[in-house]
Amino acid sequence: MKKLNLGCGMDVKQGWVNLDSASLPGVDVAHNLDVLPLPFEDEVFDEILCQDVLEHVNLSPLLSDLHRILKKGGLISVRVPHFTSKNAYTDPTHRNFFAVRTFDFFLKSAIKGRGYYFGFAFDKMREKKITFERSARLFFYNRFVSFFVNKSTRTQYIYESTFLSRLFPAENIVVTLQK
Repeated sequence: MKKLNLGCGMDVKQGWVNLDSASLPGVDVAHNLDVLPLPFEDEVFDEILCQDVLEHVNLSPLLSDLHRILKKGGLISVRVPHFTSKNAYTDPTHRNFFAVRTFDFFLKSAIKGRGYYFGFAFDKMREKKITFERSARLFFYNRFVSFFVNKSTRTQYIYESTFLSRLFPAENIVVTLQK
């Protein structure tokens, strides 16, 4: 299996192709993610990991190119800051803010038939959850909130559209898309 660790930074993974915009120790490919296409052939990777990177880029064009280099049946695992996260606004290089339904737009079954926005679509979403800070101070509350919020897609939407998301801010959104 060929795997890509996109925007790896210092989180270099053994057995993966580690790509970052900076030539850091362990980075296999140094490439600016705003310059597309990425330097890979079509349908090369079985798995692509995007942890804390998609908030820094022009999202739709990059996802399209990731779709191009992903093999049929391959997976893209994504972690991005939730729009209520204090971390979403801290970093001045963040361009995008995410809600739990953001990645629904990139599915063949796109909400409200909006799949025509893009020239690509993922077959399905294998995972979609909202994560919460695990500090000792908030552990008990956030554990309960996480359990409730991630019970279903409906409870995730209720959480985001009510005062609950402001009372108990999330940390990240984690999704896995399958081509």
